[in-house]
Amino acid sequence: MTEALPLARGLARFLAGLGPGTIPPEVEEKARCCLLNGYGIALGGHATPYAPVARAAAIAMEGEREQGATLWGDGRRVGVAGAALANGALCHGRAQEDSCGAAHLGAVLLPLLTGLFETRRLPMERLLPALVAGYEAGGLFERAYAGRTTPAGLRASPLYGTLAAAAATARALELDEARMAAALSNAAHLAGGILQSFVDGTDEWRYQVGAAAANGLVAAELARHGSVSAPHAFEGPAGFVQAFARTPADVPGLLGRLGSEWATLRVAFKPFPVCAFNQTPVTAALALRARIAGRGIAAVSVRMNPYEVGYAGMDSKGPFSTISGTLMSIPFCVAATLLHGTPTMALMQRYDDPAIAALMPRIGVIADEAVPSLCARIAVTLEDGEALVQDQRMTPADYAYDRAGVSALVRRIGAEEGVPAAAYDRLEAFVDAVPHAAIEDVIAAFALLPKGDAGREAA
Repeated sequence: MTEALPLARGLARFLAGLGPGTIPPEVEEKARCCLLNGYGIALGGHATPYAPVARAAAIAMEGEREQGATLWGDGRRVGVAGAALANGALCHGRAQEDSCGAAHLGAVLLPLLTGLFETRRLPMERLLPALVAGYEAGGLFERAYAGRTTPAGLRASPLYGTLAAAAATARALELDEARMAAALSNAAHLAGGILQSFVDGTDEWRYQVGAAAANGLVAAELARHGSVSAPHAFEGPAGFVQAFARTPADVPGLLGRLGSEWATLRVAFKPFPVCAFNQTPVTAALALRARIAGRGIAAVSVRMNPYEVGYAGMDSKGPFSTISGTLMSIPFCVAATLLHGTPTMALMQRYDDPAIAALMPRIGVIADEAVPSLCARIAVTLEDGEALVQDQRMTPADYAYDRAGVSALVRRIGAEEGVPAAAYDRLEAFVDAVPHAAIEDVIAAFALLPKGDAGREAA
């Protein structure tokens, strides 16, 4: 790769070469963890109301198709794009999907790839390379530019997820370097997505991942069928980086990261059904709760990195009427945890809890440059005058569980949500066996979900 090589072409060269011998064992193992986590979290989200909305929309737009992609836990079939929309909402229902920085790429990639492999009977040897291609493409740009695009009101998941979806689709379809570069260029032209839903506490963000998957599919199919696409779609004067990040693209710097700084290894998993940026404050609040031991709380201060505090909805103190509002709110998450313990879907919907409502006004959220990302410093002043401090220092490695850790996480959630253990047995067997497995094994796991309660919020 040279400085003169266009960014789309250089990235395409790397992605097209992903496969046996070029993906390190630790990266392949992390991809297996991502499979287990993504599908497992989706199983645990079966009772949330977002996938039924997206299913109805998908069927209205595309109609049922005998040879289509399966709507997980439902059984009907639609087009791949419609299935990505509906199943993406299922992955996103608990807000507990994986995170690559600020982007939830697994919720984009897994529904899309599952539908592609189901409908087109693609060789399973391509699944892990396609998944890694998606994380590497989306993660490359997220790491470089999310610090600029997120404060501007752009959501990382659809913005960078569209690139990830195009890369994964192109690799799954084994497009050559030129056509993969065209797919990436097309995706750069189709990407977008804003953050206002977090401010208003509404649900658009649940569907953004599916829309990003569909746009990535469109980008790859256009390329496969011969689209003429801008070679400088990323670094050009009106290209992706300048348009969204308002800065020149460092082409050699970005290309130099490929194969040496694996974005897949940055993927983190969420122990709690709250925003990725609230995982550490909740962890700190749980430690403080044990030390508080039921005593009265006079005041709380939460210090976090300005990038996280500035994310839409993070400093909100309500009033709340949706879980989309509470899971983003630092004051709500900290208050609920200090008062009631480990967050669950039910706890996150206690919108009228008088104790939480009384504590939130006494919680100050402070943007502090001295606090690194994924860290939090919570100070509690008790009514008896004692001061307690929890300085919680975390990194992505603390949330990068191995497969045993992922299994424990998704099975714990499944036990809370009435998912049969046999569903996780099937998923784990599938993940173990890939590429010597069938994508129908995943669909069969979702067929084991309890019937009759899909579409409710946990009460």
